[in-house]
Amino acid sequence: MSRIPPLDRNAAPDAAKPLLKAVEQQLGSVPNFIQVLANAPVALEGFLGLYTVAGRGALDIETRERIALAVAEQNSCQYCVSAHTAIARSVGLTDDEIDAARRGASCERKAAAAVTYAKALVASMGAVSTAEFDAARAELSEEEVLEVVAHVALNLFTNMLGKSTRVEIDFPEVSLLSKVA
Repeated sequence: MSRIPPLDRNAAPDAAKPLLKAVEQQLGSVPNFIQVLANAPVALEGFLGLYTVAGRGALDIETRERIALAVAEQNSCQYCVSAHTAIARSVGLTDDEIDAARRGASCERKAAAAVTYAKALVASMGAVSTAEFDAARAELSEEEVLEVVAHVALNLFTNMLGKSTRVEIDFPEVSLLSKVA
């Protein structure tokens, strides 16, 4: 059970209602973590704003989902691993590629560089080594390197939300790799 109740549009603060309606119109439903976030309309608006803008960047959706999976697994956020596994499948990633992303890898060179850099950013809280930065830069443009940082920050936000509030998983549940081993 979530530590903070998920709010549907009727129970949400007035400032959150149009945001929840927009999410529902776009996705057909409103995920539990968004309903929990509706308790803080400013936080919900900030998340949705960054999520929307970051989705228009140079990184393709498959790479963005790989980053989300790598960060969620690294942070042991089962809600986010479950959610992004479902989303990754919906955008065409195979189970093998999803598993690779969760482990911080990819069979595609450019995606592998993005995921490896994302994991390094999380592990070092941004203080990546010159070698880690140069490895990312060898495969990614400056724009893409900076977008990886933005996607890591966005996913750290959702991981912290999911873990701290214990959002009820409303996607097909996926076990963390550490629990499988």
